[in-house]
Amino acid sequence: MATTRTASAHWEGSLMEGAGQVSLESSGIGTYDVNWPARAEAANGVTSPEELIAAAHSTCYSMALSHALAQGGTPPTTIDTTADVTFQPGTGITGIALRVVGSVPGLTAEQFEEAAQAAKTGCPVSQALSAVPITLEVQFTS
Repeated sequence: MATTRTASAHWEGSLMEGAGQVSLESSGIGTYDVNWPARAEAANGVTSPEELIAAAHSTCYSMALSHALAQGGTPPTTIDTTADVTFQPGTGITGIALRVVGSVPGLTAEQFEEAAQAAKTGCPVSQALSAVPITLEVQFTS
């Protein structure tokens, strides 16, 4: 069964001087301020499209890796993923760096690396963002 999730944005003013809010409509968990300085300079308590993409990517990747490991008979104890989405004003999003740390009883570091790399290409958000270079750093804790 397909699902659709919805977010909405409201913006007032020009790109550089204006500001807006993004609302997570499907979950109803919040409305967050957005502006150009948060995107191109320092966050200062305001989010950006790139931070929202990073949140989606790190979550999706963790879910994909967890699922693949469980399907292989070695469910993880923990998976911690960080996504850094780089934005260059005038160019756009130039890359995404994923970092994952996992604890999976019954696997070797090499097996975890293999599963982690496969999840990078299998993750639906990775697939949606495939026009951008995506790197992966893997750390295995046992």
